[in-house]
This record gives sequence, structure tokens and C-alpha cells, in this order.
Amino acid sequence: MSICILIADDHAVVRQGLRMFLETDTDFRVVGEAENGEEAVRLAGELQPDIVLMDLIMPGMDGIIATSRIRRQYPDVEVIALTSVLDDGSIFGAIRAGAIGYLLKDTKADKLIYAVKSAIAGQVQLSPQVAERLLREVDLPHVIEPLTDRENDVLRMLASGCSNKEIARDLIIGEKTVKTHVSSILSKLGVISRTQAVVYALRTGLIIFPHGPS
Repeated sequence: MSICILIADDHAVVRQGLRMFLETDTDFRVVGEAENGEEAVRLAGELQPDIVLMDLIMPGMDGIIATSRIRRQYPDVEVIALTSVLDDGSIFGAIRAGAIGYLLKDTKADKLIYAVKSAIAGQVQLSPQVAERLLREVDLPHVIEPLTDRENDVLRMLASGCSNKEIARDLIIGEKTVKTHVSSILSKLGVISRTQAVVYALRTGLIIFPHGPS
């Protein structure tokens, strides 16, 4: 089954270039293009893509607001920020909004393909530089209901970059059960993305993020 992708960018040449490149991979199908945040939210609802590649700086509604609305209205749609900026405000804004990934537009082709497929598999990957900024600035969620031992196991594996399939295999449970645990984790932490849950795991010492280049 193809991975359905919506591209949101205010530059037509960028959208066209991404479409041409992505559709060279038979696993991908670009189902739509949006030139601003409002259109991205509308098309996310109409087309129900698996992934939105979201530029952050767009006229009108920006990519951060659009990401937040998509993640809240259509939680099955993942969003990867694809931007030319790497400043703290953009990183924190995108992660708080619920983006599962944060890539720069100069990302190599194979890395972009890997990131999209990883997001679909439920993997969260943060470069040490981005993780360190998040650890400094993002507040810990207030957990009213503690995580169970199994939920901590799942969160630890998520934070280590494991996919749903890998978690299911190692814990000897079904992938649907993994998704159920992840939903419970997000609910208890009061967050809307796996990335935010991973930041929690890093901040609380559930896992130690390795230093050095990614």
C-alpha cells in the first residue's frame, strides 16, 4: 500500500520538485499540494494523507499553526516539518504543535525518504542538536496518572528509535497493542505527538540521549 503524502509549501517550484522526487519511489503517492497553512488543514481533512510535509514559514496561517490544527483534528495524520530555518522558536513551535519530525530543506534525498518511512512506522528520531535544544526549553508535562511498567517499556523503546514492529517483536505483543499503549502514553502525558513523549523520556532520565553527531 502506498504512503500518501500532502506537500505544504508556498513555493510552487519546491512543491513540484518534491512531488517529482517522491514519486520516483513506488512506496509514495503525492495526493495533494497546499500553498499555505489554511489550505494544508483543509486538504488534510479532505484527503486524509498519511504524512504532511509542512513548510513552517508561509503567508497567512503558518506551518506551526497548521500542524497544531491538523494533529488535533486529524490525529492519524503525521506531520514532518520541512523548512529552511533551524532556530529555537521554529523547533519548539513545531514539536509543541505535534510534528513527528523536523528536517531542513537541504536534507539529502535518502534521508528524507527514510524520515517519511520512519514516521509511518512510528519511529521518532531526533538529532542530538535538536534534542539538546528541546531538553533545555520544553517544559515537562504534568503527569496525573503514572505510566505502567509496560508503558514505560514502550516509551523507552520509542525514545530509542524503535518502530512499532520492533517494539511488538521485542515485547512479544501485537502491533495494535503497541499503538494502544502509545495512545495511552500520549493521553497520560497530555501531549499529542510521539516526539513530545520522547522529550519527556529524555527529560526524566528514562533514557539517556547519546551525544555526538547523528
